[in-house]
Amino acid sequence: MTDQPPPTPTPATSAAATESAAARVFPCERCGADVTFHIGAQSLKCPYCGHLKPLDSDPAESVSEQSLLEALNRVAKQRGEKHSEDKGSSEVCCGSCGATVRFTGTLTSTECAYCGVPLQLDAVHDAPDRVPVDGVLAFKIDRETARKNLAAWVRSRWFAPNAFKARGVQGRFNGIYLPYWTFDALTVTHYVGQRGEHYTVTVGSGKNKRTVVKTRWYPASGTFQRFFDDVLVVAATGLPKKRVDALEPWPVEKCVSFNQQILAGFLARTYDVSLEDGFNAGKSRMDEALDVEVRRRIGGDTQIVASINSRYDALTYKHLLLPVWMLAYRYGEKPYQVVVNAGTGEVQGDRPYSWLKIALAVIGVGAVAAAVGFGLS
Repeated sequence: MTDQPPPTPTPATSAAATESAAARVFPCERCGADVTFHIGAQSLKCPYCGHLKPLDSDPAESVSEQSLLEALNRVAKQRGEKHSEDKGSSEVCCGSCGATVRFTGTLTSTECAYCGVPLQLDAVHDAPDRVPVDGVLAFKIDRETARKNLAAWVRSRWFAPNAFKARGVQGRFNGIYLPYWTFDALTVTHYVGQRGEHYTVTVGSGKNKRTVVKTRWYPASGTFQRFFDDVLVVAATGLPKKRVDALEPWPVEKCVSFNQQILAGFLARTYDVSLEDGFNAGKSRMDEALDVEVRRRIGGDTQIVASINSRYDALTYKHLLLPVWMLAYRYGEKPYQVVVNAGTGEVQGDRPYSWLKIALAVIGVGAVAAAVGFGLS
C-alpha cells in the first residue's frame, strides 16, 4: 500500500509565486532546523538535535465559552463580502529548499513534499473574517500506539476474512487536526402526549381462541429543563462522517487555548461548515435527545407525542481543533479508510467481510432455533 500523496509542490521560479500567502515555521534555537510537536514530550522538539522547546502558551490555560448569538450577528454582518470564507488555494515558499507548496481547500498545515519541513499558513485560524479557534486538543496517542490499537481492532473483527486478519492493515497514518464546533444550551421543554399501557385479552373460542394485546391510553404532559454541554459537530466536509462521529466521546476538557505551535508537523484543516450550519446540526442532535427524554418521561409501554416545544437559552459555542490519525488502505482492489481518535485511541473504520463466515453463522443460528423449536414441540 502506498501512502497518500502530499500536496504537490512546484519549484519556485520567482518571488511572485509566494506573494499570495505567508508561511509560519518554528526554528530550533540550538541548530536552526524546524521543530515539530512531539506527542510524548507534549512540547516542540527538534528531529535533528533533540532540543526541546516549551510551548509559548500555558497548557493549563482553560478554553473559554463564546456567545453564540454575538458570533452569529458578527458573521451576518460580514455575509456577502469576499473574504477568506472563499476556499481557493494559496501558495507558500518553503524557506528550507525554495519549493512552492500549494495549500488547497481548507488545508492550513502540512509539510514540504521535497524536504519534509513543516509549514503552516500564517494567520488563517485567527483571521479577522473567520471565526477564531478557541482551543486545541494536542495529540495524546502517538503513531505507534495508534498502529497497535488498529492491529487489535483488526483481530477483533469476527466476520473479516482470515487473510485480512492475518495480514493486517498496511499503510501510513497521517495525523490531522479536524475542526469542530461545540455547543452549550440550557433548554426548557414542554410536551403533550399519551402514555400507552399494554394488556392482554382472550378472544374467540375453540380453535379460534387466541390472546390479543390491547392498549389503554392515558394523557401525559409536563415541563422540564435540561442543560447540554459540549454537543460536538464536525466542521469539515468530505470526511467519513459516520466513522468520525463514532470516535466520540472526546476528552474536550483537556483542550488548551489555541496555539499554532501545537500544529507543527501535522496536517490541519480549517472549517468549511459555517457556525450557523454547525449550530443547526447541533440543535438537531439536541432535539433528538429531547425527544428520547420526553418519551422516557411519558413512560408506559408505548407513547404518542403530540407536541414538543423547547426554548434554547444561554447559547454558547467553542471552535476546537481535535486530533485524528487517518489511514487509507486497499484489500481485494477495494479502498477502505480507518480513523483513530488521537485523544483516546478509539478506532473506527471500514473493513472487508467474509460472506462465507456470515453464511455459516446464519446457518448456525437457524440450526439452533430449529433445535429449540423441536424441543418445545
